[in-house]
Amino acid sequence: MEVQERVFDVDEFWRFACQPENANKRFELINGELVEMPQPGEEHGFIAGEIYHCIRLFDPQRKLGIPTVDAGYYSQEDRSTVLGPDVAFRRVDVSAPPLQKKWAPTMPDLAVEIKSPSNTLAELRQKAAIYLRRETQLVWIVIPDSRGVEVCRLDANGDVEREFVAEDGALSGEDVLPGFELKLAQLFA
Repeated sequence: MEVQERVFDVDEFWRFACQPENANKRFELINGELVEMPQPGEEHGFIAGEIYHCIRLFDPQRKLGIPTVDAGYYSQEDRSTVLGPDVAFRRVDVSAPPLQKKWAPTMPDLAVEIKSPSNTLAELRQKAAIYLRRETQLVWIVIPDSRGVEVCRLDANGDVEREFVAEDGALSGEDVLPGFELKLAQLFA
């Protein structure tokens, strides 16, 4: 649901989101347009918590990076889009910015979007393409009704490639979280 027709940038969006009347609302900024995000349901929250928890346990000292829940990210090259993945992981290296009070001025290396009744798979696939074209390496679209996850990445031609992993399978951290594996049965138990 679009909120306003005015075009925002990252700084204007931050001021808007911090206004008292917006304190209990969630928004994303996509191509300068505000999009209000409804509060997710319990199943959504459980799945996000499980994924965050598994990533956190895999890298307890945060030597590989920083996992987050519902944090905002934007690319320095595109100040008109701020996305808030349900779960994200940002690798830490010498060039990585420290934890931000505001939105992170970089895209996460892994973004996780969980399908809710309030969005469509097509919308989530569009968001996955936005992430991937702004330097996110891996996107997991969790689809509770299908009891599986669509793994999205860019192929050699720069096109979005999707692979469905069913509940009897496992997700790999690939190059983002080398050695990480999440058995989907624990998400859909």
